[in-house]
Amino acid sequence: MMSTSTNQPTFHWFLPTSGDSRGVVSGGHGAAVEGTDRTREPSAGYLRQVAQAAEANGFESVLTPTGLWCQDSWLMAAALSQHTERLKFLVAFRPGSVSPTLAAQMATTFQTITDGRLHVNIVTGGESSEQRAFGDFLGKDARYARTGEFLDVVSRLWECEDSFDYRGEHLVVEQARLSRTPTPRPEVFFGGSSPAALEIAARHADVYLTWGEPPAQAKEKIDRVRELAARQGRTVRFGIRLHTISRDTSAEAWAVAEGLLKRIPAELIERQQDALRRSESEGQRRMLALNGGTTADLEIYPGLWAGVGLVRGGAGTSLVGSHAEVADLIRQYRDVGFDDFVLSGYPCLEEAYWFGEGVRPRVEALPTEEHSHDRAVS
Repeated sequence: MMSTSTNQPTFHWFLPTSGDSRGVVSGGHGAAVEGTDRTREPSAGYLRQVAQAAEANGFESVLTPTGLWCQDSWLMAAALSQHTERLKFLVAFRPGSVSPTLAAQMATTFQTITDGRLHVNIVTGGESSEQRAFGDFLGKDARYARTGEFLDVVSRLWECEDSFDYRGEHLVVEQARLSRTPTPRPEVFFGGSSPAALEIAARHADVYLTWGEPPAQAKEKIDRVRELAARQGRTVRFGIRLHTISRDTSAEAWAVAEGLLKRIPAELIERQQDALRRSESEGQRRMLALNGGTTADLEIYPGLWAGVGLVRGGAGTSLVGSHAEVADLIRQYRDVGFDDFVLSGYPCLEEAYWFGEGVRPRVEALPTEEHSHDRAVS
C-alpha cells in the first residue's frame, strides 16, 4: 500500500538517562560510560527539564534508551509523562527482559495514564555479555528469533480481546489476553542491520530505525527493508538516529564540534574503540567503519561528522553546520525516504533549543516535494 505524502518530517529528541554533559558522553555497546566533561547526573529533575524543552520545541517524542548503562526506560518515562502534556515517549526495551503479555499490558496501561502518548522501540540486544547480566543467555541469532515471536504475541494482544495460545521455539503463552486493547496502538520502532533484523522489521516495524550513515548509504537499507516488507504485503516508515550541532553560522557549529573532539583524550578513544570493536552488532561495525578509529577526516559527508562515534556506541554521527545547512541536510535525508528523525546533542537541554529555534523553522519553510513514502500498516 503506497501513499503520496507532502508532510513535514517528524522530529524526536533523546532523554540522556545515563547522564548528560557539555562533552561527549561515551559508552554503550560494550564500552564503559565515561564523560569527557563534567557530567550532569540523570536526576528526575534534570530529565524533566530535557523533556519539557523537547515539548516546548515541538518534538513529537523523546527516546528513552535501555541497557545496563542507563536508568530504566519504563519507570522514567512514566514519571516524566506526568510533567508533560503533549510529548510522547519512545520507550526502548528488550524482549528478553519481560514476557510479551506483560509488555503488552504495560504499554496499554501507559496509553491509559498518558492519553495515548507511547511509542515503543524494540531492542533485540547486540551484546551477549550485557544480555547475560540481565539473565538472558541466548545467542544473537536466537535473540532475533525470539524477538519475532515476541512481536507476534504482542501484536495479536494489541489487536484483539480474544484469548489465544501461542507456541514458538522460544516463547509459549496459553490463553493470553488483555482486559482492553491500547488506544491508540503504540507504534513499533525497530532497528538493526543484520539480515535477521531486516526480516523482523519487514514483518513488524511501523518505523525502521537506523543510525546515521550518509544519505546514499542509508538509502540502501531503506530499499532493502521496503522490498522485504512488500513481500509481506506491508509498508514501513523510515527513521534515522543522529546527533546535531547547529549554530547561527557554519563556523560556530564546527568550532563546537572541534571543541568536543579536543576534550576527548587519546587514551579514551583507544580504550573505547577496542571495546566497540568487540561488539556483535552489525550496525556498530558500520558505525566504526565511518570514523576509522582516527580523529582525521571525520566529515564523512558534507555536514555529517563521525566524531561522536569514536567513543560512543550506537549513534555516532552528527549533523553539523549553520541552521540552514542542517535543515538542508535533513532535506537530503528526507529525499531518500526518511520521515522520522531521532536527534540529540551535547548537552541535550541546550541543543534542544538550538535545533528547535534554529533548524526546525527552516525545515518547515523548505518547499516540500511529493514523496512516495511508505506508511506503516499491518
